[in-house]
Amino acid sequence: MSTAQHDARRVLLRSRVRDVPDFPKPGILFRDLTPLMGDGVAMRAAVDLLAEATVRHRPELIVAIESRGFIFGAPVAASLGVGFVPVRKPGKLPHKTRRRSYDLEYGTDALEMHADALVQGARVVIIDDLLATGGTASATVELVREIGGFVVGAAFVVELDLLRGRERLSGVAVESLLKY
Repeated sequence: MSTAQHDARRVLLRSRVRDVPDFPKPGILFRDLTPLMGDGVAMRAAVDLLAEATVRHRPELIVAIESRGFIFGAPVAASLGVGFVPVRKPGKLPHKTRRRSYDLEYGTDALEMHADALVQGARVVIIDDLLATGGTASATVELVREIGGFVVGAAFVVELDLLRGRERLSGVAVESLLKY
């Protein structure tokens, strides 16, 4: 694919990201991806670009974070012909899980993954819709490593540069389709 075609897809994606001021609280500019997801051509472009960014890492599994990460991670896994592993909020998975807590601006939260979701040494790429402070992604990296996986990359549709979430993912190759 030519550089011009690659850039045109990113321009399309950017045109489908809606800015919502003062959400979820005053002073926050929320980057809403639902218009992108609602446009079939843009959604296909996002999945294709994520797959292109991911395939070079030769993943055996795509691990995606609840809930919007699932929307992008599952089709990327299907496109690459690799397995898909969901990381969910506590109490949502039916089998034995591992949990990782992480800090939020005002408190803590936690994520869980099935304890048998991957085999020792499996090559994993983590996919989510947005990288902000990196807390959720970092907790997911820790979960994968705790279970025995090898995180070879992480890919996001949007990265909010000012929040420096990438810094919390040291040692992980990070790909972002759009940066704000």
